[in-house]
Amino acid sequence: MSIDETQPEQSLAVESLYSSTYQVGQDNIRPFGLDIHNPVFLISSCTIVSFIVFTLSQPDLAAVYFNELRIWLTTTLDWFFMGAMNLYLLFCVFLVLSPYGRIRIGGPQASPRYHFVSWVCMLFAAGIGIGIMFYGVLEPMNHALIPPLNAESMEGQSLRELAMAATIYHWAFHPWAGYALVGLSLAFFCYNKGLPLVIRSALYPLLGERTWGWPGHIVDIIAVFATLFGLATSLGYGAEQAAGGLNYLFDVPMGSATNILLVIVITAMALTSVLNGLDGGIKRLSEWNMAVAACLGLFVLFSGPTLEIMEQFFHYSAAYISYLPELSNWSGRTDFYYMHDWTTFYWAWWIAFSPFVGMFVARISTGRTVRAFILTTILAPSLIFMLWMTIFGHIAMVQYFDQGVLDIADSVRNFQPELTLFVFLGQFDFTLITSIVGIALVLVFFVTSMDSGSLIVDTMTAGGKISTPVTQRIFWCVALGLIGIALLLGGGLSSIQALALATAFPFSLIMFLMMVSLFLGLRSEAR
Repeated sequence: MSIDETQPEQSLAVESLYSSTYQVGQDNIRPFGLDIHNPVFLISSCTIVSFIVFTLSQPDLAAVYFNELRIWLTTTLDWFFMGAMNLYLLFCVFLVLSPYGRIRIGGPQASPRYHFVSWVCMLFAAGIGIGIMFYGVLEPMNHALIPPLNAESMEGQSLRELAMAATIYHWAFHPWAGYALVGLSLAFFCYNKGLPLVIRSALYPLLGERTWGWPGHIVDIIAVFATLFGLATSLGYGAEQAAGGLNYLFDVPMGSATNILLVIVITAMALTSVLNGLDGGIKRLSEWNMAVAACLGLFVLFSGPTLEIMEQFFHYSAAYISYLPELSNWSGRTDFYYMHDWTTFYWAWWIAFSPFVGMFVARISTGRTVRAFILTTILAPSLIFMLWMTIFGHIAMVQYFDQGVLDIADSVRNFQPELTLFVFLGQFDFTLITSIVGIALVLVFFVTSMDSGSLIVDTMTAGGKISTPVTQRIFWCVALGLIGIALLLGGGLSSIQALALATAFPFSLIMFLMMVSLFLGLRSEAR
């Protein structure tokens, strides 16, 4: 069954309210056998190609500009991003507790297309699953060495609890609420109201017929840019970490040449997944990667102080709740390193990812109630991240503080984050095997993101069409790889972070409008 077939019959009952929605695909043009929505595709593709050409031709100038942009955005908009993420989470909590939580995506008779485990695997693997590999050891160790909230005098168990609470804050609940907001908005207006699966559809109650004009075009174009640069951030981290692992294990030289080669390899793997389609590519790779990641996590868990780790999971969860008001409040803060270099960047990165992950989750989530959709999208990945960060982060802190393993802290202090995981795994048996598994997980996690990302960008630029020529997905997949190469040459990870921040700001404003629009739509459906 195709995803198109999950659209419910009852959506025809409200078609008269949205009669112009089916005109959005009528002005598509088909040059060279393509199927594209003219303004969105042409503006997006031409801008991206121009950006790639500029960055590759002027890498030094691009590096200076992007670095200055990143610093300005993180220091100026910290309050905005922190306030926005708080609001998204509170809105999701409101929907779960409200009577609107009973509304079913796709109508009362709709049933889920994917069973629960596959559904969770896909939304997790697409939704920044690569982060568990790059940050699982790095971030808890960083916050233990440089404590947030100006807690430099803290030590012992209290320091570890603060470090883990600060880590969990970035990876649980808040970010997934942003995904849930975008995904639910798109799923509801597509499968309950019969609108095309594009970002602009989520704003129809506010924009009306202007949804299909330039206001709607601008919304979709911003979403395309946010998706591409958000994915490019992950691509940069994935290439850096894979290169670090190869250098640590096999003395493969690090540098631009290795990073670019890895980006090419990842892009080629993603293209293979693209050609196999959603079920044959993303679904299968996601399930495989989650199984392998679970095996690696269990190996580390049972190789360390297992009972102590499980006990600490509850202590760290309680610490997160305890520190949450301080961590989520920007007023009067002076721990700018944590606020700007970590929290502000993270929130922008998650927001930049939200159109891509939200649309992907919308495509695979028909048949769930609003309450089940929000709770699963927020709780399941959050608990996975909390458990993973506890296992890797706690053992890393034990290795450093209790066992005197200095190499882990040195990789953080010397700003070699790509090596931290492999230094950590070097303290266990079967180092070569686990490190190779780690590299493979990094690559495949990004392949699933890159494949689903190219699918989503293609859908947005094709006016919401689900079945488009595979050539278009190949174009966006290759374009994403070229963006990653251009940014790595034009300033490295700082440049990539700057573009994620820049595109996240306008899309966060769109997400504010989504909250209002979704509330109006759900209220109408309930009546």
